[in-house]
Amino acid sequence: MAQNIITKNRLVDLDKIRNVGIIAHIDSGKTTTTERILFYTGRTYKLGNIDEGTTQMDWMPQEKERGITIVSAATTTFWKGVRINIIDTPGHVDFTAEVERSLRVLDGGVVIFDAEEGVQSQSETVWRQADKYRVPRICFINKMDKLGADFEATVKEVEERLGAKPAVMVYPIGKEQEFVGVVDLLNLKALIWDQDPQGTKYTIKNEIPEEIRKTVEIWRAKLIEQIAETDDTLLHKYLENEIISVDELKKALRKAVISYKLIPVFCGSSLRNKGVQPLLDAIVDYLPSPIDLKEIKGVNPKTSNEESRKLTNEEEFTALAFKIQLDPHVGKLTYTRIYSGTLTSGSYVYNVNRDKQERVSRILLMHANQREEIDKAFAGEIVALVGPKETRTGDSLATQQKPILLEKISFPEPVISLAIEPKTKADQEKLSYTLQRLSEEDPTFKVKINHETGQTIISGMGELHLEILVDRMRREMGMNVTVGKPQVAYKETITKTAEAEGKYIRQTGGHGQYGHCLIKIEPLTRGEGFKFVNKIKGGVIPSEFIPSVEKGVIEAMEKGVLLGYPLTDIQVTLYDGSYHEVDSSDIAFKIAGSIALQEAAKKADLTLLEPIMKLEVTVPEDFMGTVIGDISSKRGKILGTEKKAKAVVIKAYVPLAELSGYATVLRSLTEGRGFFYMEPSHYEEVPQNIIQAMQNK
Repeated sequence: MAQNIITKNRLVDLDKIRNVGIIAHIDSGKTTTTERILFYTGRTYKLGNIDEGTTQMDWMPQEKERGITIVSAATTTFWKGVRINIIDTPGHVDFTAEVERSLRVLDGGVVIFDAEEGVQSQSETVWRQADKYRVPRICFINKMDKLGADFEATVKEVEERLGAKPAVMVYPIGKEQEFVGVVDLLNLKALIWDQDPQGTKYTIKNEIPEEIRKTVEIWRAKLIEQIAETDDTLLHKYLENEIISVDELKKALRKAVISYKLIPVFCGSSLRNKGVQPLLDAIVDYLPSPIDLKEIKGVNPKTSNEESRKLTNEEEFTALAFKIQLDPHVGKLTYTRIYSGTLTSGSYVYNVNRDKQERVSRILLMHANQREEIDKAFAGEIVALVGPKETRTGDSLATQQKPILLEKISFPEPVISLAIEPKTKADQEKLSYTLQRLSEEDPTFKVKINHETGQTIISGMGELHLEILVDRMRREMGMNVTVGKPQVAYKETITKTAEAEGKYIRQTGGHGQYGHCLIKIEPLTRGEGFKFVNKIKGGVIPSEFIPSVEKGVIEAMEKGVLLGYPLTDIQVTLYDGSYHEVDSSDIAFKIAGSIALQEAAKKADLTLLEPIMKLEVTVPEDFMGTVIGDISSKRGKILGTEKKAKAVVIKAYVPLAELSGYATVLRSLTEGRGFFYMEPSHYEEVPQNIIQAMQNK
């Protein structure tokens, strides 16, 4: 029945649509909160539980087994006549691409914090990702019933560590086991959840409990002042001591949230079913609808001029493909956010990035892994398309008459790789097909074949990321594979400028081969990648051969010169050369470019770069010295320590190469009481003595 409600009521006004994402650090309660939202809005009839593996949103077998979210799941539900499209994202740093692509297409976010842990590392990472795409958001401080829960300290951390302006909307009544409800500060009412185990019933009281009345008054005064400061009319009223109505405050707060001036803060306990309904009200009251965001900007690929599209059904069709998923039943699903116009099944869309027409044979409305077919999709919707073959993550879809290129989605580079081999000859062909499909789905999963050793190397964001992908190959695709040990994704770079000549001249019977070029290479700053500059004048190398030189340079960079790792952060300038009227060819110039790059790199003081991880270790105080000593022995730089209740959080930068099997090491150092979190931070030069040891291996 719930399925049909969605189909029947899909056509709501655009101001009654909210596209929101649930984002947070791992284990803050994102999936549990999403499950409660689905239950209270009548989308599901049973409360899903992660520990029992009965959640709607974590549907993959790997998610149920591990109790973590791996892929972002989309669903649609209704609250007070407003249609809410929700994406529940993973919290684990290895699946950061899922968060990145979800934030790119969402209009608003709900950031969840653990009331005891406060602002954790991954919370900072997702917060920065949301800042990058300018996503208005609401905070929900979860787990108020947990031992050590501290509402005010968490609000302070949101302000200090994230640089946000929190507007506290509710104040908790009781904490830890005593947590029973919240005070709605705008309406000055106490919401007490009854003993109903499902949390659907709560009592609204006008009396505020005596012990928190003074505190509530202070927080309410602060809230009104914060809202008034964002609106000139209200500020005038506030300074004249006039009464401001709740409706005026709500209206001004909505504007402030959409323009990133304030972030409303709510609290509760999703697992104990308390405090979720006020959060739902806030999604409806304060997060933007497509109408509030008015338009989306892009570039016209024909003229390179900036253009914009109004987010309405009447406007020309514009959409962004933000995720590819391989479904065993219907094949390739292209998750798409429709920004403007409408799309009918059986029609064609134009892929602006690939300059291709793609047929949309079916349009599906998704609820996690269940799907429902619809004939037409409208502006503001998130749907899955069946049919497009060439479309990739981040591609813009439009009409051929009025194409528009939307901002692409950027993804971090992989930091860890491993060799993978099929167990039988028959699996060899199947392997390349399987890997290609998986890399289509996941932009942070890269596949490379080492032609010298014949090995297939897969790279990803962390050990867990690769472990899950190999597990999926075995289960979903029936692949038998052997896996090598995880290897660190080193890179090579140069430290000074050098020049070299590349000559490839072969004289055989008939046509010969002639390619000749001179290049200069210079180091770029970290993270700049590769730049190719063409300074050929007077046609000393014909223009049709210049792309071949660049190709040769790129191939040589991918193979590496020092230890066989790819070269990066280099500018290559092609400034001279010569050609032969008859013998010059693309292949000759490609080989010449390759030779020149290798020769120049050898003169440019090559060095090795390694990924550095940001490591946070939480341990009981007694083990602090031991753990710091161990981090230092791993070439780690201690950034500082922070006290949290009875534990200490140690923050450090540590080379990934030193962190293999760190979970086991930490367990034995702390009698199983320490835990850690790490995420890729940056690349740094490897010390010379370690490079020498690697060369001597």
